[in-house]
Amino acid sequence: MDTHDVAAAIAWQADHAANNGAPCTARVVRAQLALLSGETETGRRLASWPGIPLEDALPLRLAGGFHHLVLSGADLRLAAVYRGEVTDQNAVDALIVDLARQHDAALLPWLDGPPQTNEAGRSASIMAALLWLSPRMGPRFELNELGASAGVNTMMDRYHYELGGTEVGPADSPMRIMPEWRGPAPVPAPVEITSIQGCDRAPVNLADPAEALRLKSYVWAEVTERMARIDAAIRLAGEQPPTLTQMDAGDWVDQRLSAPLAEGTTRVFYHSIVWQYLPPETRARITAAITGAGEAGQRIAWIMLETNRETFRHELTVRFWPGGAEPVLLGEAHAHGAWVAWHGAA
Repeated sequence: MDTHDVAAAIAWQADHAANNGAPCTARVVRAQLALLSGETETGRRLASWPGIPLEDALPLRLAGGFHHLVLSGADLRLAAVYRGEVTDQNAVDALIVDLARQHDAALLPWLDGPPQTNEAGRSASIMAALLWLSPRMGPRFELNELGASAGVNTMMDRYHYELGGTEVGPADSPMRIMPEWRGPAPVPAPVEITSIQGCDRAPVNLADPAEALRLKSYVWAEVTERMARIDAAIRLAGEQPPTLTQMDAGDWVDQRLSAPLAEGTTRVFYHSIVWQYLPPETRARITAAITGAGEAGQRIAWIMLETNRETFRHELTVRFWPGGAEPVLLGEAHAHGAWVAWHGAA
């Protein structure tokens, strides 16, 4: 596939949604092909995208805008599509074109930035990695999330997990993370999160109804369990907001590496479906900072749930110092946490 081909990217993203339990959203994504003729400013900007459409999550940016029309009550006509009542692709194409004409000015800003797909289900992989690290590094972890968005996964210390039979986290939590588990269960181990915080260039405030609605707009409409998780995260944030810093990820990593670290505690950097959105120079800077600190003797682990750009699989890898600077592939996961395929390297 030509990585700069917008039409190919839209078709791929539609297929991906359909193959991952979201056929209604897939029809809305595929209908973006009908916008490429350039009848609207949104369509013209879509067709002339200067970057790499899939890496920039271009089709999902606009999908969020269309979903927002329904959630906000601005235009309810797509609701029947999201309910699966309208399945003819030609009819969905015509509706998307008409919506783009009528809401061109409202849809256009959705192309300005990547989707804020802040999904609590992804934290199952992060927690599994902590279980794996515990006997290797000790049970005490200081957690630092890059690209935290609204901080949904910067509250993972308050979630309850059922990971293939291994349970961890507060039993009374309203957030229940129970992915389909493939492979052996993680070996139970103590996990003590001493502190947890995150950074984002433009953090979302879950206490602001407009910002929370925008976050929900990126959730695939028919995947109701994801909507329930967002609602649970909003409730928990209302009780105690996540600790978020608005800062460039590279600057923040440098800041965190210079902070004192309690003896016997491992400083963990983690991120999920974030790396592709960072500029290459920022990625290089973060890599140099973390590996350099580890090689200099800091007690560090780096957990990544990120997309392999060759296979488009979402791989869970970990690096840690001292003892294992080379990445260890622990498993693969569904993009929204529906399942985890655990390798659990010995």
